[in-house]
This record gives sequence, C-alpha cells and structure tokens, in this order.
Amino acid sequence: MTLEASESERPGAHPADSAPVELSVQDLHAYYGESHVLHGMSFDVPRGEVVTLLGRNGAGKTTCLKCIMGLLRQRKGSIRFSGTELIGMQPHRIARLGLGFCPEERGIYASMTAEENLLLPPKIQEGGMSVEEIYRLFPNLKERAKSQGTKLSGGEQQMLAIGRILRTGAKTLLLDEPTEGLAPVIVRQIGDIIKRLRASGYTIVLVEQNFQFASTVADRHYIVEDGKVMEMIPNADLHANMDKLREYLAV
Repeated sequence: MTLEASESERPGAHPADSAPVELSVQDLHAYYGESHVLHGMSFDVPRGEVVTLLGRNGAGKTTCLKCIMGLLRQRKGSIRFSGTELIGMQPHRIARLGLGFCPEERGIYASMTAEENLLLPPKIQEGGMSVEEIYRLFPNLKERAKSQGTKLSGGEQQMLAIGRILRTGAKTLLLDEPTEGLAPVIVRQIGDIIKRLRASGYTIVLVEQNFQFASTVADRHYIVEDGKVMEMIPNADLHANMDKLREYLAV
C-alpha cells in the first residue's frame, strides 16, 4: 500500500458526520483490583478520522486503549468495533479484527535487529504494508535495519513501533503518546506520517497531552478527566475553546 500526500491530509478536510462509526465506546467502566479507574467513558470514532483523547496524566486515556484491546479484563460497558462487541473477547481475537495498538513503551526487543522487530508480529489481514513500503515511509529504518532494536534513537524506535503495526494489515490504530520525549523535528515527522495514514483511509485514536501537536493532525478531540469524557471539541473549534482546554489540561 502506497501513501500519497494530498489535500485531504488536512484535519477536517472531509465531512466527519457522513462517515460511519468505526469504533464506539459507551459507558465504559474499568478497574485495577478495587480501584475504579474509568467512570462511564463514552465516545465515537468515525471511520477515516484521527481522534484524540486529551487529558492529564492519570485521566484514564491509556487505560481506555488497553480496555479496547482486551488487555484489561476488569471492564464493563460496551466497546463496538465495526459492529462487533469487544467486551469479553480475547486480545488476540480483537487484534485479528484489524485493530493495532502501539503502546507508549513501544515494546522493542533488544535481542533483535530493527528489521527482525519489524517482522515479528504476524499478518492479521490482507492489505498490510510490505517491508519495502514501510522503509519508504520511514527511510531511517532502512538505514538502521541491521542495528539492535534498542540501539535506535527514541524517534526511530517510535517509527519502528508504528511500522510494525502497519505491516500486520490493521487499519485502525491506537497510538499511545507517540510523541512523548521526542525532539521537535521528529514530532513533525510523526505528525506527517499520521496525516498521510489518515489520507489513505486509516482510522486513528491518538492519546496525547500535547494539544498543540494534536491540533495539527486530528479531526476532533475528546477531553478526558477522572475516567470519563467531559467534552468533544471539533478541531475547527479548538482555538475558540483554548481557555477551556488549558483549564482541563492545567497548562
């Protein structure tokens, strides 16, 4: 699959409300032991959009992604992906529906080269990118293909983690803090990749604290606080709601 840049990369360039809902989270509650973490999280992700979950540390954003992937078993409510209910489903079955999760810690194996890390996950669906296509998308990875995975820079490791998912055939991506700790030039590169993926039809849920970065790639933003969605702000209305956003994020 070849990614081509186009005008449709601009957030909000297509009518969001006309797209079918690809992922729907409704009244989601989650627990770590006796600790109640999510308190009725609800939001929809239209197909082909980039949607962000914005909030402070501890708001429940990462927990929500883990619930979607079935990695946190203590959960109740409804999570529907392409019409299929995910609550009660095993993580490997959820992944095979076409969902890909890129955790904040990236999960790069030190005992493998960059290319071996890239080839590690199995293909789950047809239509995944070839290694050559991933190298065209991330030229740095081709240069470092034989390097130990954990010897790559933070930005290169993030590119590797995203590239690994793209090879599997997943078309809905859950990205947890993909720009955390990266240099501004790498953040811009990651942003460009997200926009190109969106223009090629990928659906992306992006957990972020950096709303300035989020505003450059997303169609809409869900503000998360205390384990629930407080408000949805379309990207076009972000500037008008800046004071409210800063209050939620305490920045």
